Amino acid sequence: MKKFFNSIFLFLFISGFGQITDINDGESITLRIHYGFLNAGYANLTAQKTNYRGVPHLHVRGTGQTSGAVKAFFKVDDFYESYINMQTELPSFYVRNVKEGTYRQHLETVFNHSNNTLVLTDRKTPANGSKVIKSVKGVQDMLSCFYYLRSKSPAELRVGSVINMNVWIDDEMFPFQLKVTGTENLDTKFGTINCLKIIPSVKSGRVFKEKEGVTMWVSNDANHVPILLKADIAVGSLKASIDDFKNVKYPLKFTK
Repeated sequence: MKKFFNSIFLFLFISGFGQITDINDGESITLRIHYGFLNAGYANLTAQKTNYRGVPHLHVRGTGQTSGAVKAFFKVDDFYESYINMQTELPSFYVRNVKEGTYRQHLETVFNHSNNTLVLTDRKTPANGSKVIKSVKGVQDMLSCFYYLRSKSPAELRVGSVINMNVWIDDEMFPFQLKVTGTENLDTKFGTINCLKIIPSVKSGRVFKEKEGVTMWVSNDANHVPILLKADIAVGSLKASIDDFKNVKYPLKFTK
């Protein structure tokens, strides 16, 4: 089960769509993670508006922890952080600090979009120092990609839409493609809500069993909040369902 929360975070954070300037200060979204029939833990994403180096940014934090029986044999305590430029909707600074079983990683990335480079620092092993890496235009990190997609207009996000992006994960760039394949009504603890169904294409063999082993559903409204995610991974299957939400811009339209 090593690093299985990594897959959940990646697809929770690329599953939403509105404008980054429309994100409410203090927005919070919590999802309950299920591993098979077990309640595996929780993932939470919060956003606050702030200044970073004198420029308006959205400060996003993501956390993930295992709970209950899963925590007893596989403890996860993950922390992600990103400062996203409100004007360019591109990340300026990104942190991935994870503890998953015996696995540890603490990386910081500074993005230089003007010359398509980034500076990667290994905080877990300071002796490794920092290194400059060639990047690509418009690169996103695991958190900023969520808000990049939320900046898309309704015309860009409709059934049949295909979105491509490059996402910086750990110390490597990954190309992703997302397809909006349809709409469905989903039952949740809050009631039934209409959702967009999205399938991302990922690199087979690394985390997921198949090239398209993940399906996501987001609210079919101006918020595009993640409602449900299902994933087949190398060690089983994962499901994440919405458990709590606060300070979203527009009322979520649940029906009983």
